[in-house]
Amino acid sequence: MILLLENHLPKSTLQKASKDLVLGNHDYHGNTEAQLNPALKRRDRRWNCHRSYIVRAGFLDIFFIDTTPFVTKYFAKVDKFNWKGILPRDRYLSNLLRDFKKSLRTSKATWKIVVGHHPVRSIGARGDTPELLRLLLPILQANKVPIYINGHDHCLEHINNTGVPIEFLTSGGGSRAWSNVSHRERLKNNLKFYYDGQGFLSVQLTRRAANIVFYDVYGKPLHTINLKK
Repeated sequence: MILLLENHLPKSTLQKASKDLVLGNHDYHGNTEAQLNPALKRRDRRWNCHRSYIVRAGFLDIFFIDTTPFVTKYFAKVDKFNWKGILPRDRYLSNLLRDFKKSLRTSKATWKIVVGHHPVRSIGARGDTPELLRLLLPILQANKVPIYINGHDHCLEHINNTGVPIEFLTSGGGSRAWSNVSHRERLKNNLKFYYDGQGFLSVQLTRRAANIVFYDVYGKPLHTINLKK
């Protein structure tokens, strides 16, 4: 997943936007560390990719979290995944969650957005990620994180959380889509929008408001969310 942050100067363009990336499951199929190599930053200063990290932009903190090592079933595929730098897994996840909790707790930002490749909640073909429901969701709720953005499921969707308000936003429509598989009944009371096709989302923030829009591949608005602080 790539997050583009524009600097919002009058003549800003995508050429000036930073490229903030979070690793997904396919990134662990090959040489994962190649994508983390500082040489890429020297080649293109906009490139920003680490396993888990924070981008601070004034009143906004974006927390990128490495979700692939959470998924237990991947560790049964020893010939497919490259776990260099991750093992022992329990220690890696323990340290990741400890640092994540501390960073959220000490953040002074008005807006805190968390970005991970895998969904916490999804009605798409791949569905919820049980390990994130168990380990990550309680941290998001305890720190009142308003927005969690993910990819992985090849669709666009908006699901809200029961109890502590969290907007779960899937933007996975950049490639293969139209799977025609969904599980609408399971989260029908929380589902606000689902599109089984290609597209993307944008997030515009002020100190007091967030405007989030899902678009199809042609740039047609499909669904809008407005949040207030």
